[in-house]
Amino acid sequence: MKRMGGATLCFRYPQLRDCAKKECPLNNGESSYRMEYEAVIGLETHVQLRTQSKMWCGCPNQYGSDPNTNVCPVCLGMPGSLPVPNEEALKQTALAGMLLNCDIPARAKFDRKNYFYPDAAKDYQISQFELPSNVGGYVEFEFEEGIQRVELNRAHLEEDVGKSFHFDKFSGVDFNRAGVPLLEIVTEACITSADMAYEYLNALKDILIYGGVSDCDMEKGMVRCDVNVSVRPKGSTELGGKIEIKNMNTFSGARKALEHEIERQIEDVTNGKTIPQSTRRWDDVAEITEEMRSKESAHDYRYFPCPDLMPLEPSEDWLADVRTRIVELPLARKQRFVKDYGIPEGDAETFKNDVPLGDYFEGIAKDAKNPKGVANLVINNLRAKLSETETDLASLKFEPSAVVQLVELMDSGKISSKIAQDTFVLMFKNGGSPKAIVEEKGWVQESDEDALGAWCDEAIAANPGPAEDFRNGKEAAINRIMGNVMKLSKGKANPGAVVQMLKDKLKC
Repeated sequence: MKRMGGATLCFRYPQLRDCAKKECPLNNGESSYRMEYEAVIGLETHVQLRTQSKMWCGCPNQYGSDPNTNVCPVCLGMPGSLPVPNEEALKQTALAGMLLNCDIPARAKFDRKNYFYPDAAKDYQISQFELPSNVGGYVEFEFEEGIQRVELNRAHLEEDVGKSFHFDKFSGVDFNRAGVPLLEIVTEACITSADMAYEYLNALKDILIYGGVSDCDMEKGMVRCDVNVSVRPKGSTELGGKIEIKNMNTFSGARKALEHEIERQIEDVTNGKTIPQSTRRWDDVAEITEEMRSKESAHDYRYFPCPDLMPLEPSEDWLADVRTRIVELPLARKQRFVKDYGIPEGDAETFKNDVPLGDYFEGIAKDAKNPKGVANLVINNLRAKLSETETDLASLKFEPSAVVQLVELMDSGKISSKIAQDTFVLMFKNGGSPKAIVEEKGWVQESDEDALGAWCDEAIAANPGPAEDFRNGKEAAINRIMGNVMKLSKGKANPGAVVQMLKDKLKC
């Protein structure tokens, strides 16, 4: 059985998953009817917006405070308290819609979603139902050596609720999170595998972080995901029984839960069972899903327009102001770096994921003759030293142009790659220009034929075994002799010239 949404099933003998097996009774000249199953997945992702205050009041939108200290009568649903919309949250919602290719309707409104649960102090949640702030849209990302698109249904604004804590003999609720602006992004049922869901979630997170819409810190509960999954015969348009897995707080957990649930559902339908609609939870330790409650029909939340809030009718000037905050999306940035600077996709991926490092590279690569060499030095040397010394780009002691100069010294043959490494270490530690460091240390690469010839002769004499191996056709043996030459020259010998000279001498 395929793990990611496909299985070959025999209708006459459903206990046999592979009719190619010898024990299958249908292999004795009989024909078999085989069917492959596929997964149908939809995701609801809840993302806390990056605002200083909550959605309806002036309480801080702040993580880590003592329980129930960032609260007020509005947060706690006290009688007579009235919500006042946070305009920054409204703008971030519109910005998210623009980044996610959504349509922004001329009119949106808030509704009361009514339900009774301890973490909802008002016994309702202010959300958007009939007229959301963003409609449609899509997210594109790299998947299976191509560009995949996941269609969105909507991205609407609502408020978060409190957080329940359960102890040995009692439970408590912290309402610090209640009223925090929350963007719910709902996909269409168009995702076909756990891996595809995982890549979509990561792409979505990158877009929202790039746009400054959310920090998406999963450890702080800023991103949570509900998973909806069913299986059906491949090619069918009818959906199977939908299973909802609630409150996934890691993307890897969502992927593992989907892998398990797809297998579980295919196992059931293989054995002739039906999949009833229900809500399940993911046990990350046991790596299984467990039923929480059956869900024969959708909950009736008795939505109605919130009487305390006017509908949203964004003006063109207001939307134009939001458009000034649109940024280049992560995938577009990666593709542009590959195209404009000719760097490998792996390097472009690094610069996509590390925005400050990518900006630093782009700032110096525009005027560089060898952007690929600059990218190599920035990623393999500069990033490593920053991590090793726990410093940042703002604290560098050398000018950005020094990186380009160092690459050009190496490309021109004036210094070897080994000398370039040593030069960068000193440059990072003390500042200064590469050219000045190389001249001060006497590290200019030696290309004089007489000097190179003397070092090559001495290295060949010191390594008779590798020299004989090379003459007998083992070309890799020259590397040991080459290393000896570089040691004798203290790294100053021109590597290209040395290799050619060694080959000429050894063939004599």
